This record gives sequence, C-alpha cells and structure tokens, in this order.
Amino acid sequence: MAGAVTAGATAPAHAANPYERGPAPTEQSVTATRGHFDTATVSVSSLVSGFGGGTIYYPTDRSQGTFGGVVIAPGYTASESSMSWYGHRIASQGFVVFTIDTITRYDQPDSRGRQLDAALDYLVEDSRVADRVDGSRLAVMGHSMGGGGTLAVADDRPELKAAIPLTPWHTQKRWSSLRVPTLIIGAESDSVASVRTHSIPFYESLPSSLDRAYLELRGASHFAPNVSNTTIAKYSISWLKRFVDDDTRYNQFLCPPPRTGFGTDFSDYRDSCPH
Repeated sequence: MAGAVTAGATAPAHAANPYERGPAPTEQSVTATRGHFDTATVSVSSLVSGFGGGTIYYPTDRSQGTFGGVVIAPGYTASESSMSWYGHRIASQGFVVFTIDTITRYDQPDSRGRQLDAALDYLVEDSRVADRVDGSRLAVMGHSMGGGGTLAVADDRPELKAAIPLTPWHTQKRWSSLRVPTLIIGAESDSVASVRTHSIPFYESLPSSLDRAYLELRGASHFAPNVSNTTIAKYSISWLKRFVDDDTRYNQFLCPPPRTGFGTDFSDYRDSCPH
C-alpha cells in the first residue's frame, strides 16, 4: 500500500474546522437527493491494475480546497451500476466518490477488500482528479461481499477515517482488531446475509472503545442498499461527514440514536454515542 500525499488548495480560512465542506446541515440537506455541490464524473478503464475500473464522482467547486475520498464496492455477481446511486448523492455533499467494478463478478470478500485498497491508492495517486482528493481523509463502503471487503480493508488499513459495510457478508465473524470508525447497515429481512449471523456479530465484535453504530432497516431485504434509500443516505453521509471531515455539526443526526420499533424505519439500532 503506497502512501498518499494531500494535494490541491487549502481549505477556506474562515472555517473553524479546516475540513468542513458546505453549509451547516439540516434534516432537509442530509436527506436531499443532491447536496450543496455541483458534481461531474470521470470514467476509469477496466484495464487499470488491481481492480475492475469504475466511475469517479467529484465536486466541481475548486474554492473549497480538497475533499475526502470514498471508494465503494459492489456485492457478489453485481457491477458498479448497483452502487451508482451513491455517486452524485454523496459527492454533492462534499466528497470524491469512486464506485468500482471488481476484477470478476465472483471475487470473495477479502479479494474485494484488496481491490478497495488498490482503488484508494489509484484515486489519490493516479486518477484524473487526484489533486481534488485529500489522501489523509479516506473511507470505504461496500455491499454484501463488498461489505465484507469493507471490513477487511478497514482492518488492514487503520488510517482510514470511516467504513460503512452495507448488509455485509463475510465468513470471518470477529473484527476485534479493527480501529476505523464503522457504521454497519443491516436489513431485518435479509435472507442472504442474515443479521443474526453477519451484521450483528460483526458489530458486537468491534472494540467497545471504537466509534461504531449498527443500523437495521425495518422489513428490508439484502438488496436494499442497491436502490436509492433516504435512510441509508442520511446516516452514511452523516457518518462520513463526522469522521472523514471531523465535522461535529453532523453529530445531531447520529446521537442520540433514533427510535426503534413499530412505526419507525429501524428494527434495531446500536451505537457508541457520544462520538
């Protein structure tokens, strides 16, 4: 894993936190389909080494300095198109987002983790938008086996600022050495990666001292992360803002935790508040 160097302009001098990007958040802003920033895309060829290519979504604004980077992997047999809805939605909140294809559709979680690792390095070192990315502020997301890969790369790369496994699948159940702030999103009716044998054991194995949360979507299936979902977006954006941008303005959406039970979006929610 090669080291990354921050490039680009410095952040606006008026910000108390130099990593803050965009105006103060509101419930409306974190649930909107598009955020404050206009965005554009760059395609990455499948011939690139270490992963299967993909699409980079980035803010076009140069006045804010560099942005944190987020690499997102699909699940077993899926392509990057299954994760494309995250691209503009998260990038427009002030991140450079890279949705990747894997080398084959059948790559297992640890392989997907290595490909996430390679894509992180490509994003900050070789991509056409490398000068827009702060290589010291990176995060990973992934669905299903891509979620298992998210846990694997976060375990191997403790300098990452955030990890968000989405209905993750992995044969390894304990992640007690992981040191990256982690939000696990499970689905109550998941019949592929049951929360009882995947998401919940993963969460409970994380160090108790770690910034962590477990969100379980009421009535949702394993494939809930593959389509636009306001709840997933709200909590993912808030987690990335809080830990990649160190932006405490987003604490309000994470702590205190939301209500669970009948009439809510959540069948379970666990956390390490306050963050």
